[in-house]
Amino acid sequence: MASPRIVITGMGGLCALGTDVPAIWGSMRAGLSGIGEITTTPLHELKVRIGAEIKQLPEHGLDRKRLVTMDRFSLLAVIAASEAIRQAGITIDQTNTARVGAIVGTGIYGGKTAEDNYRAVFLEGRPRVDVFTVPRIMPGAAASQVSMVHGLRGPVFGVTSACSSSNHALATAADQLRLGRADIMLAGGTDAPLVYGILKSWEALRALARETCRPFSADRDGLVIGEGAGMAVLETWEHATARGATILAELAGTGLSADATDIVAPTVEGPVAAMRACLLDAGLAPEEVDYINAHGTGTKANDQIETAAIRRVFGKHADSLSVSSTKSMHAHCMGASGAIEMIACVMAIREGIVPPTANYREKDAECDLDVTPNVARVRSVRAAISNGFAFGGTNSTIAFKAA
Repeated sequence: MASPRIVITGMGGLCALGTDVPAIWGSMRAGLSGIGEITTTPLHELKVRIGAEIKQLPEHGLDRKRLVTMDRFSLLAVIAASEAIRQAGITIDQTNTARVGAIVGTGIYGGKTAEDNYRAVFLEGRPRVDVFTVPRIMPGAAASQVSMVHGLRGPVFGVTSACSSSNHALATAADQLRLGRADIMLAGGTDAPLVYGILKSWEALRALARETCRPFSADRDGLVIGEGAGMAVLETWEHATARGATILAELAGTGLSADATDIVAPTVEGPVAAMRACLLDAGLAPEEVDYINAHGTGTKANDQIETAAIRRVFGKHADSLSVSSTKSMHAHCMGASGAIEMIACVMAIREGIVPPTANYREKDAECDLDVTPNVARVRSVRAAISNGFAFGGTNSTIAFKAA
């Protein structure tokens, strides 16, 4: 018996490029970068002063009683989920609540909550922390808040695998649908890591760029951290067509692997295994893929290794691929990156436009793919894959195609 086809019927998102999907995609198409000086959070004595922040949140309609139980990363997920639900045109009520679920990936946790409470106890001498600290800080909080705000009583849980979290959430949500555990799943990722403690930790790794993120450019010098969330409404093709939904794209396949070598240093073999497994699961020949949204962090090691992995998987067709890293614009949003990059893939398929790799200046002989430098490209995109490779060696690739 053939596995059910999984389709996307709604998307929501917000990041430094915009506070909804049309704004994010418009910025991507234009090659605009949301990276700049961080102004919305105290940086204290940090050397790092740049990031990709959401300057102002959109209206969300949540009351104070709900907001006091939520860290920023949960709030971002709820806002993105609300947009996705609106676009999908679904109503959740007593007739279907038990058949609708949510899986939300995050690479960090409630960072602002941790920061505020550490400072309250250790610097201000307060005797206790906020009563909602635990429910605000836990990595699974975003999925729980999405379920409570929208009344979802199907499978609901969080996924955390560093920078692969969004793709793992999408893959796992698709599995819930294929297994018949739900009819509709919301899936994606969220992170709000622009707080002192998290930035200080990344500063110690010496992986952060001094000026901006320049993936695949010979003068790249590191990644930039951003915040954001992205969510999709997933359904089986049968369920979506039965209710007359507009299908945005098909989530055609997933590929997961582990390096099983080093906690921070990537390998070529792990990404190769994930991409090959994804193509097999999607039933796609390498020649049928037109666009790769690369993990493309802007670090020396990642970009060279990802280039080598793509060449190993796609062979001669690698020279016909359009590749880009949208992290050059929205930065590395940790557990949200894959979900924001999902938006790029789906819209590239729908509009026949490949978003660029912004901030590109110098060719690198070891990153010799067509990385769509600085300017978007018009081309037909039949299928696209999105790569997510994380610390810990957890690799995840998602394939999308026109439905």
